[in-house]
Amino acid sequence: MTILGISAFYHDSAAAIIQDGKIIAAAQEERFTRKKHDDSFPINAVEFCLKYAGCDINDLDAIAFYDKPLLKFERLLETYYGFAPKGLFSFLKAMPVWIREKMFLKRIINEELAKIEGYDKSKVKFLFPEHHLSHAASAFYSSPFKESAILTIDGVGEWATASIGIGRGNSIEILKELRFPHSVGLLYSAFTYFLGFKVNSGEYKLMGLAPYGNPDSPKVKEYIATIKSKLVEIKDDGSIWLNQEYFNYATGLRMADDKKWEQLFGFKKKEEEDELQQHHCDLGYAIQVVTEEIVIKMATEAKKLSASDNLCMAGGVALNCVANGKLLQTKLFKNIFVQPAAGDAGGALGAAQAAYFIYFGKERIAGGDTNNGSAGSQDEMQGAYLGPEFSDKDIELDLKKYKAVMQKIDNPEMLTARVADIINDGHVVGWFQGRMEFGPRALGNRSILGDARNPEMQKKLNLKIKYREGFRPFAPSVRAEDRHEYFELDSDSPYMLIVAPVKKDRRKQMPDNFNELPLMERLYMLRSDLPAITHVDFSARVQTIQKETNPRYWTLLDAFKKKTGYGVMVNTSFNVRGEPPVCTPHDAYKCFMRTEMDYLVIGNYLLAKSEQPVWKETGDWKKEFTLD
Repeated sequence: MTILGISAFYHDSAAAIIQDGKIIAAAQEERFTRKKHDDSFPINAVEFCLKYAGCDINDLDAIAFYDKPLLKFERLLETYYGFAPKGLFSFLKAMPVWIREKMFLKRIINEELAKIEGYDKSKVKFLFPEHHLSHAASAFYSSPFKESAILTIDGVGEWATASIGIGRGNSIEILKELRFPHSVGLLYSAFTYFLGFKVNSGEYKLMGLAPYGNPDSPKVKEYIATIKSKLVEIKDDGSIWLNQEYFNYATGLRMADDKKWEQLFGFKKKEEEDELQQHHCDLGYAIQVVTEEIVIKMATEAKKLSASDNLCMAGGVALNCVANGKLLQTKLFKNIFVQPAAGDAGGALGAAQAAYFIYFGKERIAGGDTNNGSAGSQDEMQGAYLGPEFSDKDIELDLKKYKAVMQKIDNPEMLTARVADIINDGHVVGWFQGRMEFGPRALGNRSILGDARNPEMQKKLNLKIKYREGFRPFAPSVRAEDRHEYFELDSDSPYMLIVAPVKKDRRKQMPDNFNELPLMERLYMLRSDLPAITHVDFSARVQTIQKETNPRYWTLLDAFKKKTGYGVMVNTSFNVRGEPPVCTPHDAYKCFMRTEMDYLVIGNYLLAKSEQPVWKETGDWKKEFTLD
């Protein structure tokens, strides 16, 4: 049985395909169109999935879309009616789109699929699971657990903004829901907006900014008290009530009421060009602390309702890896699995899985519970390496177009030893291997790598390669068996979704007035013997690499450890700011030549920047990819 899953028309459109319950392929549309967070119908991702599964549209047993558009339309109408006459302008703007397009989603999907190939429309079965069920399915059915509590948290689906459920075998039961307009995801996005970042893409920047807040500052305590007294009421079960007097997302075109927030917090909304100030950092810290409190209370309620030792998580808020790390430290659950494509892209996979296991009632054989606090090689995600891959011949043909100078090294051990030497020498390497990752994280197949010990590496990566804000941290990849050497982490973290403290014996002593120092002074202060990946609060967003899941990347880390004594290195996504991670050899070479990257390793080919022909650029690509 073959089922295609689709998510589209909001952000991060994607497609996924499963056969007899096994995940065959999955990819986001942005990787093909090069438009970050592309919300259009994922025609390229669908075409890739069909080809990789070796089937035609006529061969599909069902096509599952990740939410119920009519239920979402009902929510929009009721919301506008409830807030009337407020929101008239937003209503007049939204309704034509819904009436012309989204009300007739099945027709639109058919029209888009027909661009790929002809098929018998009368035989295609369409299924529309609810949004949060798609999230829940993507987490539970991809996990190694036979039974588990399930927690989904995001902005909003149809009505639900968060849900608690329990999965057993092939079934999922939703036990409790939080409903619009009360939403943890929208609360966090409102602060993303007020602090000058883009909603639906800048939330991870806010998470990275938060540690620059001063936890001991009276201002931080004042901000937290203001958030809890004016904006959000937090119940014991983790449910929340948002004071809509301060928000504008329900019926308006902005997240928050700027003037009221300026009165609340004592400063104006930050614009993109405004210089980052300490009060921005302090407010970022405050909302992160509040979010962590809500997530832990929701998880506590999930534990109470399910009595399970396992927890599966999905939804955009599940990408808040700082909150995930704090949750792991509570030891509420023995095992936690976070869907690596936790946002809307993962909804495509969850929709297909919900169709297979729930609608068709197929048997599920789980990989078996794990006892190390997380899930790695035993889960169903295959390391999230579910996208396109390219043969040596594909790579050669692409690179010859640019007259690229390359050396082929067929022996994997020789290749990884050579790259380990290059990284040890302080160079930055573009690393392009195997199948592209599904989800927002670079997990060692579409990555930029550097030496975590190098005190200049963070600055070099941010300013000369990623061309992004200097305050943003970088994540480490570490051999799974070595994690205890560097991090206070009791579990594997294969998908870079858990933040853990760097071990105390690796940290440097900070001055007593550290939190009072100017932001940029704190940013480049040497904090540990792994300065490139140690954040300002001595934390790191860790990815643990298992030999079984990604043997080539593990071998590179192993070669680096043999040479340097350190089995860890910087891993960031292979792209510049505002651009999706690279998909093809063409994308990789283009990104390599546009930046100050030193080397590119693509399949078995090694390319040195110094040996390449002069790169001729048409237009200004830095304007093409604006800050996200």
